[in-house]
Amino acid sequence: MVGRSGNQKFAGALQGYRARKGVFLTTLNFSREAHDYVSLIDSEIVLIDGLTLAKLMIDYDLGISKFAVYEIKRTDSDYFSE
Repeated sequence: MVGRSGNQKFAGALQGYRARKGVFLTTLNFSREAHDYVSLIDSEIVLIDGLTLAKLMIDYDLGISKFAVYEIKRTDSDYFSE
C-alpha cells in the first residue's frame, strides 16, 4: 500500500522540476491518507492504483493482447414485422 509519505516524496520531486501536475501510478493501492494528502496540496496529482491501471490497460489495449472475442446476436424484430 502506498501511503502519505510516498505521495509527499512524489510531490517534492514535482516541485523540484517546477511541475504543477503529475500522475502517480502503482500496482498497489493508495491509503486514505494518501488520497487526503493530494487533495490538500497545490500540485495536481492523479493517483492511479493497480485496479484502475488494469482497467485502463484493457480499455486501451495497452500491454495486453486479445485471446478470444465472442459475438452475441439477437433477433432483429423489425425484419420479421408485418
